[in-house]
Amino acid sequence: MNGVLVIDKPEGPTSHDVVVRVRRATGVTRIGHTGTLDPIASGVLVLVLGQAARLAQFLGNTEKEYEATIKLGLETDTYDVTGRRIRHGEGSELVEQLTRLHIEEVLQKFRGSYWQDPPPFSAKKIGGTRAYKLARRGAPVQPPAAPVSVSRLDLADFQRDQLTLRVTCSPGFYIRSLAHDVGRQLGTGACLQRLRRLRSGEFALDRALSLEAVEQNPAVARDCLMPMSGLLHSLPGLILTTDGARRAARGNVIGRDHLAQPVGPWAARVRLLDPEGQLIAIAEPAKEPGLLHPAVVVV
Repeated sequence: MNGVLVIDKPEGPTSHDVVVRVRRATGVTRIGHTGTLDPIASGVLVLVLGQAARLAQFLGNTEKEYEATIKLGLETDTYDVTGRRIRHGEGSELVEQLTRLHIEEVLQKFRGSYWQDPPPFSAKKIGGTRAYKLARRGAPVQPPAAPVSVSRLDLADFQRDQLTLRVTCSPGFYIRSLAHDVGRQLGTGACLQRLRRLRSGEFALDRALSLEAVEQNPAVARDCLMPMSGLLHSLPGLILTTDGARRAARGNVIGRDHLAQPVGPWAARVRLLDPEGQLIAIAEPAKEPGLLHPAVVVV
């Protein structure tokens, strides 16, 4: 089983828990994922099985889409409702006075590109140590800000002390930080109450299996597995000759005489396919002009 399996992660288990449970159900030992979801979150978790695990770096570095419910009037140390309360009720009068227009004015500040401060409880490293480990020890923690972008930020619903947002953002974006920062801008304080990932790159909920379904009938995982030949279609694909496919599988450089058909200038990164269209490697231009180097071989 080499390919991608999209799981609709339930609230509660960690992403690692899901990997362990799918591994146990399917018997596939090599399984990873392309981007962590916090235990509080549900939705699209992209699992890479077998040789497809080598493609995780390309599959995870993609745009994400979320539906987030934000609780107003409450701040916690983790920036979500599972954390220790550090502010509660102080902004209750402001919460009562909020209008949709005011909220929209604040949300406008978080559209586009900017530098975001990750939550103290995050996997970001500070001096070689994960931030959440430092935070658990009670140490002052502020991971360095990182550039992010938000292409869509819509107010889907507003019910007194709750906001529901639809967010489309770059990889590495923290919805918990968004909730915290929006609360600060509103003056009410806020934290993340619920999060559902609707899409990760090309993988959306309409292609996802429930974890329960996989555990009850592991055969469904094989039926719904997306083969490697169907992945990364955003990258140009080059068909190799039989000799070229053999060379690519060994990690040897590829020249134009190893291609089954002539092509123009190639992109910075391409898929190398065998004569039957099966993915062999992801290649990048070699140091020598006119040659390709198979950077990641998957056969």
